Amino acid sequence: MQNNIQAIHNSIQEVLAQLGLELANDSGLFIAICVGMLLFAAISSYILTRFFLHFKVVRLVGATKVSWDDDLVDHGVFRRIAHLVPGLCLYAGKYALISPEWPIFNLISVIGSLYLIFAFYMVLQAALTSGEAIYTKSVLSQKAPITGFIQVARLILTLALIFLIISLLLDKSPIYLLSGLTAVAAVLLLIFRDTILGFVSGIQIAANRMFNTGDWIEIPKYGVDGDIIEIGLTVVKVQNWDKTISTIPTYALTADAVKNWRGMTTSGGRRIKRSIYIDMRTIGFASPEMLEKWGKLKLLTHYLADKKMQLDEDELQCKSASLDIINSRKLTNIGTFRAYVNAYLKQHSEVNKEMTCMVRQLQASETGLPIEIYCFSKNKNWVEYEHIQSEIFDHLFAILPVFSLAPYQRVSNTVRKSQL
Repeated sequence: MQNNIQAIHNSIQEVLAQLGLELANDSGLFIAICVGMLLFAAISSYILTRFFLHFKVVRLVGATKVSWDDDLVDHGVFRRIAHLVPGLCLYAGKYALISPEWPIFNLISVIGSLYLIFAFYMVLQAALTSGEAIYTKSVLSQKAPITGFIQVARLILTLALIFLIISLLLDKSPIYLLSGLTAVAAVLLLIFRDTILGFVSGIQIAANRMFNTGDWIEIPKYGVDGDIIEIGLTVVKVQNWDKTISTIPTYALTADAVKNWRGMTTSGGRRIKRSIYIDMRTIGFASPEMLEKWGKLKLLTHYLADKKMQLDEDELQCKSASLDIINSRKLTNIGTFRAYVNAYLKQHSEVNKEMTCMVRQLQASETGLPIEIYCFSKNKNWVEYEHIQSEIFDHLFAILPVFSLAPYQRVSNTVRKSQL
C-alpha cells in the first residue's frame, strides 16, 4: 500500500513540476494539495450521486404504479444515501492520497469515519420513517400500531451512534465501553424506567391488539375522553372531544382501567339507553274512551286485537263480570304505552332491528316509574346519533298525553306555593 501511495505522490509531483511547482513529499503545501484533492473527490462524488439519484432513480420511482417507493422519496431515503458516497470516498481515499506518516492522516481518518457513520445513521432513520408511513397506509395498521417499536429502533440506533462516536474519539473498542455499562446499570434502569415500561406495554398492546390509533377511549383517572392519535414508546396522545390533546404514559393503557369504544364502532350500531320517568299518579286502567282513541293508532292495531282476545278468553274462564275491576284483567295505560314504544322502535328506520331492542320497566322510586328504552342506532356518527336519539324521545314525550300519562317533574316549594 505504501508503494501505491508513493507512486500516486510521484505522479502528482510530476504534474506539479510541469506547472512549475517543485514540492517535497512532506512539505505543507504538498500535503494541503493532497487533502484538497481528496475533498474535491468527495464533493464531486456527492454531486454526481445526487444528480444520478434525482434524475434517474427518483424519476423511475415516480413512474411506478406502487406507492411505497414514493414514501422512500418523500422521506429523503435516496437523498441521504447520496451522503454515503463521499463518506466512503473520504474513508477509502485517504489510503490513496494521504500518507500514514503525515500528522493529518489520523484526523482525516476520524472525520471520514464519523461522516460515514452519521450518514449511515441518517439513512436508517429515514428508512424507519418511511417504513412507518408505508405500514400506516396498509391494512395491517388497523390491527396493531408499530410507532412504539419504531421509536425503540430509533433509540437503539441513537445509542449505537453515541457509542461508536465515543469509541472513535477515545480510540477504544465499543465492546470496551459496553463492559463499563454494568456499573451504571441501576442508574440506566432508573433513567429509562418509562421507556422500558412503555416498550413492554407496546408489546402487549400489539400482541393482544388492545388499542390502535383512531380508537375512542375513556380514562377517568386522567380525564381522557377522545380518539388516540399516536401510540408512542413512552407517551400516548389522545385528542379529546373538546379538541384538547392529552398525553398519558403508554403503560397506563395496560395498567389502568381504560374503556375502549372500538367494539361499538365496529358493531352494527350505537346503543341508546335512556329512561322516561312517568308520574305514577297518572297510571291507571284503560277506559272505553281510551281504547277507542288507541284504536286509531296504527302501531297498536295488532297489540290491541291480541290483548282483546286474551282478555275475552280470561273473562270466560274466570266467569267474572266485565265491570269487576278487582277480579278481571284490564288493560293499563302504562302497559299500552310500553307496547306502543316497542312497536315504534321496531318500525323506526334508524334503529337496528338485528340488535337488542327492548322497552322495560325499572324499579319505581321517588322520582317516578322509569320506562327505559334500550336499542341501537344504525348511524354511529356522534352528531347523527344524538339527532336520532333526540328525535325518538321528542316523539315519546309528545305522545304521552294520548295515553293519559305525564312525565314526572320535580316541583320546588317556591313554585308549589305560587301555584297555590
